[in-house]
Amino acid sequence: MPKPNAARAAAFAGLAVALGGLAAGAWFAFAPTGGDDRFAQCRASALAPGAAAIGGPFEMTDQTGRTVTDADVIDGLTLVYFGYTFCPDVCPFDTANMAQTTEILEDRGILVTPVFVTIDPARDTPQALSDFVGALHPRMVGLSGTPEQTAAIAKAYKAYYAKQGDDPEDYLMDHSTFTYLMAPEVGFLDVFRRDIPPAEVADRVQCFAERL
Repeated sequence: MPKPNAARAAAFAGLAVALGGLAAGAWFAFAPTGGDDRFAQCRASALAPGAAAIGGPFEMTDQTGRTVTDADVIDGLTLVYFGYTFCPDVCPFDTANMAQTTEILEDRGILVTPVFVTIDPARDTPQALSDFVGALHPRMVGLSGTPEQTAAIAKAYKAYYAKQGDDPEDYLMDHSTFTYLMAPEVGFLDVFRRDIPPAEVADRVQCFAERL
């Protein structure tokens, strides 16, 4: 992927503010919260105030061509990842890990919906998304939208993306690679780096599931 630029740095800074502030050389920092957080022990550390601002209402199109809202998609524990189907390496690896996490949890009797949100709506048609998510997991949802809808959902999740190059068809997308854990009514629960193994992500998701 292309090297981070000023816009990407600014986007990550926005995510850092919502999560408690970036620490030098670290993913993000946390601050202690009050004792009323029933999910505190499920996280690596306690989330700082402001993290709950991640997520929110959206309207997108799923891989079947149906218009859906956040209420339709996040109807239980949900893993959300932003990427694009033309991604040469990072997205296939990360979404495969998300699918593996989903399967591990299924074996434990916990249903989680994996969701792939494209940040490349110009090329990622519902059919392209259907082929992509269908090859990964039968319950994975693919979401696309207009440029405006894409920008809105990315802003809500503090997700960064930017087109690289001027070719209208042959180009790459630079983007953030976090996976978000969401739940209805509760909203944002946690966020995972791409280097966390699926089994560890599954353990943490299970912790949340047992407390919902």
